[in-house]
Amino acid sequence: MLACESLTQIYRAAGRDLMVLNDISLRVEPGGFVAVTGPSGSGKTTLLGLLAGLDRPTRGRVTLDGQDLTALDEDGRARVRREKVGFVFQTFQLIPTLTARENVRVPAELRGADGAADADRLLERVGLADRAHHYPAQLSGGEQQRVAIARAFANRPKIVFADEPTGNLDQRTGAGIIELLAELNRDLGTTLVLVTHDPDLAARARRIIRLADGRVVGDSGA
Repeated sequence: MLACESLTQIYRAAGRDLMVLNDISLRVEPGGFVAVTGPSGSGKTTLLGLLAGLDRPTRGRVTLDGQDLTALDEDGRARVRREKVGFVFQTFQLIPTLTARENVRVPAELRGADGAADADRLLERVGLADRAHHYPAQLSGGEQQRVAIARAFANRPKIVFADEPTGNLDQRTGAGIIELLAELNRDLGTTLVLVTHDPDLAARARRIIRLADGRVVGDSGA
């Protein structure tokens, strides 16, 4: 489903090169549940962005579902993301002027589809059928993240990337989000790759990749 080879990312800062990722190679099989962990500054979010095609590496290659992302221009990568990828962010990233149902419908509407039936099905799946017509400001943090998760799965993606999905939630609410992600990965077979500082969330993954100083320093369950 996902592979990278010799992935390296270097940024220019204050007149010097800053190596954020250094020669990372890994593979993720279809249906996998992978947690990427490591201290702040280890390159976790940069790695996630490159694997999802949000950015291009300085060196190396990323292949997602058989497509070489590094050979595509921005429009090509955007097309792959639209067709095959879902995202869950720490800050929810819901559109404040749209209801929960309308937010979940956005990915389908970008493809020219209606998406209403799928939105209703997914909101019921995440336990928010009775909150479908509420706006983000009327929802709790945990409810907003459940809407974001429903939206991530709206296009039935091959893979979902999540960046600190429990980072803005209290422990109890975060535990519910962890359970929901694990359940969707198990029941739908969608590949799940997430970045997290949450040891409880990492422990639910079937594989844990640990980064330090831009390198893989541990890979359990591969």
